[in-house]
This record gives sequence, structure tokens and C-alpha cells, in this order.
Amino acid sequence: MNTALPSLYISHGSPMTALEPREAGAFMQALGPAITARFGRPRAVLAVSAHTMARRHVLLAGARHEAVYDFGGFPDALYQLRYDAPGAPGLAPRVAELMAAAGLSVETLDHSGLDHGIWTPLRYLFPDADIPVLPLSFAPSDSPAHLMALGAALAPLADEGVLIVGSGSLTHNLRMIYGPGGQPDLGAPETRETAAFRQWVLARCQARDWAALRDYRRQAPHAVLMHPTDEHWLPFYVAAGAGGTSAVPQRLHASLTYGVLAMDLYAFGPNAAALQTPEPATA
Repeated sequence: MNTALPSLYISHGSPMTALEPREAGAFMQALGPAITARFGRPRAVLAVSAHTMARRHVLLAGARHEAVYDFGGFPDALYQLRYDAPGAPGLAPRVAELMAAAGLSVETLDHSGLDHGIWTPLRYLFPDADIPVLPLSFAPSDSPAHLMALGAALAPLADEGVLIVGSGSLTHNLRMIYGPGGQPDLGAPETRETAAFRQWVLARCQARDWAALRDYRRQAPHAVLMHPTDEHWLPFYVAAGAGGTSAVPQRLHASLTYGVLAMDLYAFGPNAAALQTPEPATA
């Protein structure tokens, strides 16, 4: 029986998701127990986040992590939330070994800290903060092909109990939320452009059209509008590469905030369909 953990691409949304879970938070609260029930408790999470970037690949292999409040202007209650999780220094040499075998270099630092792209979803997936976390940085200049190759290099970890998570946002144009026209309602209807982009991603995933997905910036409708800069989209390719190109990616969840910020969540790998479950009801 193949028990390899699927890899995940999670749209983490605004930092306020940590206080206002809405549909995506409710889904992640159900997803964490589903992962454990079907694959066993992950021994670690390898996290690639849009907010942990560097000029080169770096592993943050500190022994203990705390939440980093890498944002400003939000309610005080948000800064009171904690996510104190163990680090995974013992996993770092294995990651470095796999990357080296693929011709990819990485630096390991005895540094700690989980940006909000990591701790916000993890506090819903694994609220006890008892699973070790190893953040891995990427460069904003990395190409989709490079990041898929990185994910493919890390794929053996799925058989070793490590959950690979790419955290970003399926759409991410903050000017559409905080622009001169005023902030839309949290539950505003989806814009035509956002819908077209999301549907294109879903269709290309269902067709396993990796060439088109890697070339999204030219081929996807409204790609530049949805991602003026693409650091929130790039973790998708790490998760996709880790899952392999033969299995059909599974969109596990789809929702929106502000009508333009997609909260879609995808799973990759031969066992990704095992996580397809009915969406939980929201309060």
C-alpha cells in the first residue's frame, strides 16, 4: 500500500485569516485530522512560503520556532496569537542531501521563526503546534521549472512521513483590495478576472498540462493582474513537483475573500484524491 503523503499548496490569505477563519480556515481544521487519519501523523512539515525568500535556498533549522508577525496595521488581537512549534534540525541534512543529488545547493542556518504564510495555516491544520517545522526559502527570481525540479528532488520525503507544504495565494493583487476605490466587502462577489484565472488553473491541473502551468504568465487569463509579482504563486510549483507529474492534482478547497483573493488549496501526488472530502459546514 502506497502511504506517501500528498504535498499541499495552500492559499494562506490575509493575516486576518488567523482571526477570521471563514471557509478556508474551517476546511483546514478538518484537513489536518484527515491527513493524520489516512496517512498517520506527519513527523515533520517542510514549508516553502511566499514570505520566506532569500537570494538562495536556505533552511531555517533552529530547534524551536515562534510565530513571526511580518505585517502591520492589524488588530492587537492578531499579535497576541502564538504558534510555538518545534524545529526540525535533524531533517535538514536529509533535505540538503536530496537537493545536492539533484544539483541544487542549500545553506542550513541555526535560525528560527515562522512567517504568517506558515503559522497561519498550521494553526488550523495542527493546532497543538507539536509537529516539527523546517522552513525552506526560495528566490523570487526562481522559475517555475526550477521550483518544480526542487519539488521533485524533495519527493522522497513524502514516503518518509514529511508533509511538504507550499504556502502562497492562488491570486494575490493587494491593490484590488486596498486600492483607491476603497476596500471591498470581505464577502464581495468574485470578479470576472479572478474567476477566469482560477478556472484556468483548475482546468490545466485536471489536464496535467504542466507546460501551460509553467508558462502561466503568458497563457493564463489575467495572470499579471492576478499576480503583479508572482512570489505568492511560485510555491505552487514546489508542491506540484513534489507530488510528481503523473497524478492529477486535486483541488481540495475553493473559496474567496474580498472577491479577489483566492483561498484555493491543492493536493498533489498519487494519494492526493484520498484527501477529497466533503467541505465542513461553516458557522
